Amino acid sequence: MSEASVIVHADPDVLAPAVAARLVVRLIDAQATRGVASLVLTGGGIAAAVYGAVAHSPARDAVDWSRVDLWWGDERFLPGGDPERNETQARAALLDALPLDPARIHPMPASDGPDGDDPEAAAARYAQTLARAAGPGSESLPHFDVLMLGIGEEGHVASVFPESPACYETRPVIAVRGCVKPPPVRLTLTLPAINTAEEVWLIAAGEGKADAVGMALSGAGPVQIPAAGAHGVDRTLWLLDRAAAAAVSPRLRSLR
Repeated sequence: MSEASVIVHADPDVLAPAVAARLVVRLIDAQATRGVASLVLTGGGIAAAVYGAVAHSPARDAVDWSRVDLWWGDERFLPGGDPERNETQARAALLDALPLDPARIHPMPASDGPDGDDPEAAAARYAQTLARAAGPGSESLPHFDVLMLGIGEEGHVASVFPESPACYETRPVIAVRGCVKPPPVRLTLTLPAINTAEEVWLIAAGEGKADAVGMALSGAGPVQIPAAGAHGVDRTLWLLDRAAAAAVSPRLRSLR
């Protein structure tokens, strides 16, 4: 398991473009090493700001976007195109502006997709899609270069919420019902799947995230604070603004 690095930026207006610049460089490096890059997207306000910053970055065209595989860490189980879906947000903020290969874009199924309103079948379908993309040495998951996560105020990541059955799951993708935040039905990668990524980036801004971030970095367990259970194989980055880092020990912080 990788050690966590905590990088703190002044505020969300500095955090978003800093994460965007880091992401562009990481994708370039992955393509230089492997020929392709694989990115797992998240949702939420800070994610949308990061995507917008990538879209407006002069460096974005240094990435060969036709050789980037895109996945999602979780999704609201709503009809395709619904504005609350993470896919819809990502497309509007960034993806529609990029020369992507449609065959490399892998959104989680919608509630009006081939499985209808059956989220368990939709989760199984996404697990099968992941397994088909897995390379040699992996039975069920492809290589993820970077997996991005937002953090909920109570410490959830993807749609793995504190004290929920999802905290104990070993399957790579599951349906989640009865979420404490609407909408109540979602699809999510589980912590074991998240933790196969080469790098996991946990991104948070605002004082509302401070307690959860502080607990996750001070020894809380993944059932109490799922964010504490998210780790990259090679690297785990906590990318925060000062407000979100308020409860983090100063010895852990690297200020930018």
